[in-house]
Amino acid sequence: MSAPEPSFEELQRELAATVARLEQGDVAVDEAIALWRRGEELYRLCVARLEAAGLQIEELTAPDRPA
Repeated sequence: MSAPEPSFEELQRELAATVARLEQGDVAVDEAIALWRRGEELYRLCVARLEAAGLQIEELTAPDRPA
């Protein structure tokens, strides 16, 4: 059985922690690259979630939406 998908808020917290770790500047080059890649992945996941939420809001607020 697979684990449930993390929430947007969980993804956002992990992204913030990843950025903070990179900004500290005390990581080895290989680890920095891995953190950067994970940060990029988290960013894309957050953007996708926000876009999906925006589409849902548009659908829910569309004037010609059947009741």
